[in-house]
Amino acid sequence: MVPVRLTGPRLAMREYHHTEGDVDALHALFGDPEVTRYLPFEPRDRESCADQIELYLEEAMAEDRDTYRLAVTRLEDAQDPRDAAPIGHASLTLGEHRAAHLGYVLARGFWGHGYAGEITALLCDFAFRALDLHRLAAWVDVDNTASAKVLAKLGFQLEARARHGRLKGGVRSDSYLYALLADEWRDPDGR
Repeated sequence: MVPVRLTGPRLAMREYHHTEGDVDALHALFGDPEVTRYLPFEPRDRESCADQIELYLEEAMAEDRDTYRLAVTRLEDAQDPRDAAPIGHASLTLGEHRAAHLGYVLARGFWGHGYAGEITALLCDFAFRALDLHRLAAWVDVDNTASAKVLAKLGFQLEARARHGRLKGGVRSDSYLYALLADEWRDPDGR
């Protein structure tokens, strides 16, 4: 396994650790009904979150790694970002034809600070520069206007609306598909 570590102006992303702190942090995200409102699953209990981290570590060890699930930390929270408690979660799932889907989620106390944009920019930079991908896509619930704004600000284009493409808690909802191509990517720092 080659551990992934991405660093931005205020945030760092790293592999998860199977520690009490990381399990608690993931449960703070995935156990919160407000945070999971737009995610494709119901809130999870702590044991499920511990199992998720175990899965993330197995995925990270895969010889032909195609899934990156990373803990998001703030640089100011520890001298070494590897020691900081996660405030969010980021994912990149590779598919065919040098394409991938990305996702992100932040703990409620960290909404509205521009962190989602920084996470997305770090994922884009990693995907297009380090992994040499051609296309990134993201599904966004039609009611999640904040996430749609983050993607649009970074150059993602709205490509489609999937009507009743999601079923959660017995309720069907629509989602938007946003995408960005490698030659369209210009990170916020102008690189």
